[in-house]
Amino acid sequence: MRRITDTLPAVAYHAHPTGIHGDIMVTMRRLSTASIAAIAAMVATPCVIAGELWQPARLTVEVTDRDGQPVGDVVIYATKNGADDDRQPHPATAIMDQIGTAFVPHILVIQVGSLVEFPNSDSISHHVYSFSEAKSLELPLYRGTTHPPLIFDVPGLVILGCNIHDEMLGYILVVDTPYFSQSNVNGQTELVGLAPGDYSIQVWTPRLRENSLPPELQISLIDAEERQMRVRFTEKLSPPHTSDRGGLSRPVY
Repeated sequence: MRRITDTLPAVAYHAHPTGIHGDIMVTMRRLSTASIAAIAAMVATPCVIAGELWQPARLTVEVTDRDGQPVGDVVIYATKNGADDDRQPHPATAIMDQIGTAFVPHILVIQVGSLVEFPNSDSISHHVYSFSEAKSLELPLYRGTTHPPLIFDVPGLVILGCNIHDEMLGYILVVDTPYFSQSNVNGQTELVGLAPGDYSIQVWTPRLRENSLPPELQISLIDAEERQMRVRFTEKLSPPHTSDRGGLSRPVY
């Protein structure tokens, strides 16, 4: 097992090709012994690759807008590259509720193969639908009724609307990796338990068009590494969606 004793100098990388309106800066340092112990405690089973023990890596992310203000609900996900990407299916059951004529959560991220339940916690009826390529669906959700959970087995973005309430808009992002997270109101999040290897890091928010999102970033991780990534959107973000801004008829967010 690799010994982690030294502190490495910070190294910064910029990715900002012409025409892409977002910056990504990554700094790298080794974890302290105390940090290694704290992360290892979060792993329920021993970490083994090809018979060798390894310490999980961690990616800490800070997301800001062009004015330096924190941005919440931004999705960060890491996909391991190569044939030995060791992506194990982690099927889970997630919930996309309807509360106050709004989808809750507004953005749901799940791994391929997960199930999603669509309860209706409102006292009124809803009729949820999607025409997205990753998943098309139509669910009449009347008061007091339930619908069996749906499996999402194709990666991609699923945009949800309601045939009864046009102002409702929600997103389900289906990713082919167990490593994903969303920034909080302070613009911060982290990916933990990352195995050593090469990764593609992607950033997504519905508040920017696809061609304005930061570029995909390639990084290599060794065991017990900590990466600190800053995402700064250089293009103006659309305002967060509210129930009075309309649903699927709007071009963004």
